[in-house]
Amino acid sequence: MKANFQKAKQIEKTISAMYPNAGIQLNHTTPFELLVATILSAQCTDKRVNEITARLFPKYNTPEKLATLGEEGLIPLIRDCGLFNNKSKNIIQTSKILVSEYNSQVPKTREELENLPGVGRKTCNVILANAFDIPAFPVDTHVFRVAHRLALSDGNTPEKVEEDLCNLFEPEKWIKLHHQMIIHGRTLCKARKPLCTNCDLRDPCKYYLEQKEKKKLTKTY
Repeated sequence: MKANFQKAKQIEKTISAMYPNAGIQLNHTTPFELLVATILSAQCTDKRVNEITARLFPKYNTPEKLATLGEEGLIPLIRDCGLFNNKSKNIIQTSKILVSEYNSQVPKTREELENLPGVGRKTCNVILANAFDIPAFPVDTHVFRVAHRLALSDGNTPEKVEEDLCNLFEPEKWIKLHHQMIIHGRTLCKARKPLCTNCDLRDPCKYYLEQKEKKKLTKTY
């Protein structure tokens, strides 16, 4: 059963106290840099992406400059991030579109963003939230896992989890809460061996209560 509004409010209060300074971990100074970094982050850690962009952005930090590289020129610079062929293709195509259709500016609407190569719903939400401060709730693997364990959603897709979270929390909470749930998933609520004993969210956590009950039954038998 999913959390009700009262439980969701308590979870939000607790996780906000746990991670008051949570924010985006991808290094960037412009919406375009964030767009490139987010495309690179698919199936890649933020730490690795930041290492790549640290050598990429000093010379190629605008759509015009990146477009001149071409796919073959970009690949050697991003090869260590995985899926580099597709990412190179999408980044170069997106750069060219921004130059030709948007005066080299990253658009601010969902429809326009999601029409760019390599930009799905999660990437779009990241840009809206972190580049333009437009309320959005990106759902990555960490947010998906934490939402299920806390019974904030039982959705089978990121889109459904996003819908549930947006219905439970006020729009002004979405961006900060998204970052807090990511950090929580990385530091305590890990996919394997979550550190439940160190977690202030144990009491409302469906996962913790289920694991506790399993241990109790194991001891009984």
